[in-house]
Amino acid sequence: MRIAAVAAHFGRDVGQCLTKVEAILADARDRGVQLLVFPDATIGGYLGDLGRGDDTGLPPALDAGSTELARVTEAAGDLVVCLGYRESAGGQHYNSAVCVTGDGVLGRHRKVHQPAGELPAYAPGGAFTAFDTPLGRIGMLIDYDKTFPEAARTLAGDGAQVLACLSAWPASLTDRAPRLVQDRQSRLFDLYDCARAAENQVVWVSANQTGTMGRLRFLGQSKVVGPGGDVLARTWAKAGLALADVDVAGEVGRARTVLDHLRERRPEAYS
Repeated sequence: MRIAAVAAHFGRDVGQCLTKVEAILADARDRGVQLLVFPDATIGGYLGDLGRGDDTGLPPALDAGSTELARVTEAAGDLVVCLGYRESAGGQHYNSAVCVTGDGVLGRHRKVHQPAGELPAYAPGGAFTAFDTPLGRIGMLIDYDKTFPEAARTLAGDGAQVLACLSAWPASLTDRAPRLVQDRQSRLFDLYDCARAAENQVVWVSANQTGTMGRLRFLGQSKVVGPGGDVLARTWAKAGLALADVDVAGEVGRARTVLDHLRERRPEAYS
């Protein structure tokens, strides 16, 4: 399977976001990509701040039947595409991800774990559920979800061999480093990506925003990680595609040949 994780900036202008999505999709298709993972908040951008005054306003909210999501679905064609947006449903708003092909929606996820600054803008989701795609079983998480081992473990236990983590993960607001690669959040972002892949023995696809929104400066660092925790492709801090060819079933099977972490769990001891 040819997998690509997108690192790019997406702002408030929905039209520009959709045009950029279509351009990236076209480029990915030309490069033979089969699974393409965009960042969180692909349509309309993320928040401009966390916990303080925010003059960027809230991202536009889209319902499940929006013309914007229909446009992405049409552009996806035969690719499996994951992307994030602010969802409107039942009088609530969620930080959500959707996985589509040209045939329609394959799976959805609402971000469960929220930093305090998100609480005024989003309600929390309540579940982690894997879903079937033409490329196999996949699970999705949204940025802060990956901080919690139980989230990825639940998806792996539900049969997902590929986990897509869509992020709008910024550099530290309280302890800025002169260079992004030296930032505390930069180190954590990479650490969580590799640890979640290795502890669950899955292929991990991590896509993140770049650029800035209000006070937030996003890290980029999109990557594809193998089931041993090894980084197969990455973008560093710049926009681009982290592209890797992975025999998912073969690599996951090899990783679990001797030590199978899911099978060897002892849940009765964890309480």
